[in-house]
Amino acid sequence: MCILLERQTFIFFQKSMREKRGIIMKKLWSTMLTALMLVIMMVPVAFAADAEAIAKIDAGDTAWVLVSAAMVFIMTPGLGFFYGGMVRSKNVLSTIMQSFFIVALISVEWVLFGYSLTFSGDVSGIIGNLDKVGLAGIGVTTILDNGTIPEFAFVAFQCMFAVITPALITGAFAERVKFSAFVVFITLWAILIYNPMAHWVWGGGWLAKLGALDFAGGLVIHILSGVSGLVFCLMVGKRRGYGKSPIIPHNIPMIVIGATLLWFGWFGFNAGSALGANGLAASAFIVTQVAAAAATVSWVIAEWIYNGKPTLFGAASGCIAGLVAITPAAGYVTPMPALLIGLIGGVVCYFSVAVVKAKLGYDDSLDAFGVHGVGGTWGAIATGLWATTSVNEAGADGLFYGNPDLVVTQLISVVTAWVFAIVGTFILVKLIGLFMQIRVDEADEVAGLDISAHGESSYGQSIVAGHPVIGGQEVRL
Repeated sequence: MCILLERQTFIFFQKSMREKRGIIMKKLWSTMLTALMLVIMMVPVAFAADAEAIAKIDAGDTAWVLVSAAMVFIMTPGLGFFYGGMVRSKNVLSTIMQSFFIVALISVEWVLFGYSLTFSGDVSGIIGNLDKVGLAGIGVTTILDNGTIPEFAFVAFQCMFAVITPALITGAFAERVKFSAFVVFITLWAILIYNPMAHWVWGGGWLAKLGALDFAGGLVIHILSGVSGLVFCLMVGKRRGYGKSPIIPHNIPMIVIGATLLWFGWFGFNAGSALGANGLAASAFIVTQVAAAAATVSWVIAEWIYNGKPTLFGAASGCIAGLVAITPAAGYVTPMPALLIGLIGGVVCYFSVAVVKAKLGYDDSLDAFGVHGVGGTWGAIATGLWATTSVNEAGADGLFYGNPDLVVTQLISVVTAWVFAIVGTFILVKLIGLFMQIRVDEADEVAGLDISAHGESSYGQSIVAGHPVIGGQEVRL
């Protein structure tokens, strides 16, 4: 009897378990089926969203912006060669190192903070917000607002601008600043000075709302870097022996190689700022060439008249002066005004380097201020003179097209850039000086920064002056 009862109990238990499993499986299958149906319903929506985003991307525009970004990238190593040839041989590696290291340092800063502070939202017209820190919220199908390119392409393009701007400053304090102080200064300068100024002009900040025009960086890049460089070199002092003994470029061919890379990259710099493969890009390309060529000619002629001989060094410097001067106006002017901007820019920059600097006696080592600060100022003002909506409807007409107000706006933007660069750089240098030594020791400066700071020698040998047997003296040029 007991056995029968146990058997019936066991059968009942098995039946109960089967029923429970059945109920559970039915619920599971029902839930899975519902989820599957929801996924199937969402797939067309997701694909439609991606398809809509992809449809807005123009392959030609995207390709041109990415190529332009690569062209602007090569400008910073090119700047390293340009500056490297201008210093003495004992400092060539340290000079190139500064430009090369900035490529890495500022790229990291740009992805982490810079892009968000510049182009993410607007906080009272002063700075962007932190919504895109670490490029958060940007994906492969994210399109630039009112554009035809992926936002990642714009991030990459603007990254190269953020990279080269502080690199330009290094020309003002070459051959005498500790590498550690250089790293701290450049990092803070990028975050606290470059990013706000770029937001004011390009990111929808208050200067953009005022109507200031800066197509590719006369205000944001050249005035800011050139004036900051002047402040830094005045605060850190002159190089040992400056004004007492000759300090001459050690490698003119290296300067020309650097200038050539800069000239080449500048087409991406200016024409790429059209953010598309279009007529505006073509216009910016041709006025860039015209202005650079005109400034090369005018610099060489001015030098020829003033010093009696035309030099290759002068020709290389002249082309950079013209490129700087046309940068803010590249997307707003026609070729003939570009020719005038270049011709005047070459002469103005030459006299700022050859005459004004000599008269005032400041040691702007590689003429960062004389070319970029002065050239950028002239270019920003010239934009107010010759800008025309026939080239770019998004711009404005300048003085010679019936709108004197644009000159006033440009002058306000120029003064703003100067004051911000002066005050900001002064505070930064003073602040850094409280915590660390900025200038190298005298012994290290005399030995050269290649050896004292980096433990390297550029050419593996020194030039020996005097008789090799009876007491020749090593001279590092």
